[in-house]
Amino acid sequence: MKAILLIGLGRFGKHIAMHLNQLGHQVMAVDHVEERVDAVLPFVTNAQIGDSTNADFLKSLGIRNYDVCIVAIGNDFQSSLETTSLLKELGAELVVSRAARDVQAKFLLRNGADEVVYPEKQIAKWTAIRYSADHILDYMELDEDHAMFEIPVPKDWSGRTIGHIDIRKKFNINIIGIKRNGKLGLSVSPNSVLGGEDTMLVLGRTRDLQKCFRI
Repeated sequence: MKAILLIGLGRFGKHIAMHLNQLGHQVMAVDHVEERVDAVLPFVTNAQIGDSTNADFLKSLGIRNYDVCIVAIGNDFQSSLETTSLLKELGAELVVSRAARDVQAKFLLRNGADEVVYPEKQIAKWTAIRYSADHILDYMELDEDHAMFEIPVPKDWSGRTIGHIDIRKKFNINIIGIKRNGKLGLSVSPNSVLGGEDTMLVLGRTRDLQKCFRI
């Protein structure tokens, strides 16, 4: 369990609060709009109405006591940038800030953000890849060169073992899980047999995955 400071409670911030609650973390939520604060009260440990660009207000929150500070401000980049910078000046251990454009990400990283999340860009890329190919069920980018896909077992692989297919040797791709009847199994070996109704979690370099599965 971590202590997390969440600043900015618009739609994105509210969803973060809800998921952090499900994961069992302690969350202090902050926004300058009372209605937004009220909306997240069921999902957070504490909440305050305040201006995150005010250094005295941030000091009162005890910034050094949080494992992670998330700046989820979406529509006011100036406030996001000032908040990010102040958090770092006050000794925040880890600052994660939201960006809406590439240039914003650069400024945030130069002014205190340890990491930047770019939800619009990330979900746009996921949507483009997920829905431009009929046989991709899910997709996760691990870095610029590597990804993980959930993909149905190709027809000509059905009934064959992973060792017989040997895509690790041919394409440098690893099958790390098999989902059967809605249940994911991660105990995969060369003797695991692939079924025609199964889906696979495959991991590798993006270009190798694209080549192997014609993505």
